[in-house]
Amino acid sequence: MLRKRLLSKSLIFSPAWNSFKIFSEEKLESPEALRYNPKGLFPEPELFFTRLALKRKPMSTTVKIDLKDLSPDALIEFLAGMGKETFRAGQMMRWIYQRGVSDFAAMTDLAKTFRDELGQRCYISSFSPEAVEVSFDGTRKFLFRLDDGKSIETVLIPMEGGRNTLCISTQVGCAMQCSFCLTGTFGLERDLSAAEIVNQVCAVRAQHAVDNIVLMGMGEPLHNLDNVVAALQILYAPTGFDYGPRKVTLSTAGLVPELYELGRRIKVNLAVSLNATTDEVRNQLMPVNRRYPLKELIEACREFPLAPRQRVTFEYILIRDVNDSQADARRLVKLLHGIKAKVNLIPFNEHAGSGFRQPTEAAMRSFQTYLLERQIVAVRRAGKGQDISAACGQLKGRLEDKQ
Repeated sequence: MLRKRLLSKSLIFSPAWNSFKIFSEEKLESPEALRYNPKGLFPEPELFFTRLALKRKPMSTTVKIDLKDLSPDALIEFLAGMGKETFRAGQMMRWIYQRGVSDFAAMTDLAKTFRDELGQRCYISSFSPEAVEVSFDGTRKFLFRLDDGKSIETVLIPMEGGRNTLCISTQVGCAMQCSFCLTGTFGLERDLSAAEIVNQVCAVRAQHAVDNIVLMGMGEPLHNLDNVVAALQILYAPTGFDYGPRKVTLSTAGLVPELYELGRRIKVNLAVSLNATTDEVRNQLMPVNRRYPLKELIEACREFPLAPRQRVTFEYILIRDVNDSQADARRLVKLLHGIKAKVNLIPFNEHAGSGFRQPTEAAMRSFQTYLLERQIVAVRRAGKGQDISAACGQLKGRLEDKQ
């Protein structure tokens, strides 16, 4: 059952509307009017669904705007409304993202009167980790406490060649309810703003090198598409973080309409959480499949725009006696026929409360070998941070259980 959650009212600036919105609780009995139950994902008519209803509120000079919520284009428009030139946006982004400045007084190439006006109308948010756990393999997991008291996780993963990959969250909790994922047990509490997405990168980069970014943490990125696109634009901007699209990967459970929209709006490496080769098994593991079955999902992957050397990554969590058989491997080869694909084979990360188990070493080796022999790129991903709460949701769940 999807748990009801009470959502307090909050005021959020939306660059897309160039106005403030009041987000307030609204209970819906109709599965057709869905926000936190996307596209009839959980169709049981007896459930009540909660969404955040949008209502306009006039601009108020007493409410300050977090500049990290603004994409580069939105920042240009905001500053134009203050009568400032386009190049000022680049100056400010360099201060904010490349130098890590959150005090307008430190932006010494801006006129003092301009800095004073910014201080009256805006602010620059920042994150500081509430908890950090470090694994023997170098994996670091960060827990960030948000302004409303909710928490999210971010994981820095050391890779081969001395490079680091940062796994960031896009929502507080998740509505997808995947049966193998601990975050799904929390339910979806709310979306992260663009600022809350990029602040994870800012906070970790202040102490560690970050070479690649994956949107594979808490939440379904395509369920928060507008804020995710704004955050990606900041990540890509030469005056922002200056990551190329090849350095950033977005992982989705398979919201098919939003997948098409993502391909139209912005470039990014695509990773699809597949995890099954039949609708029967995927329906049990990932309820989103009941709305967007494998045939529709695979077709959307075929049509996703790719650069000449780019591939769609399919993440396949191997679970003992569920999806790790040779028959599964054979079906996977047929599913991916004709797609420029790469398969990441990931052993299930066992956690308290789950009845699933890791596959045997022999089953993993046999599964990978079958794919490789049929010219499918198949990479085994070693578990990282297994001596700490590194799996998605584990640190949050453990620390909040203590409170």
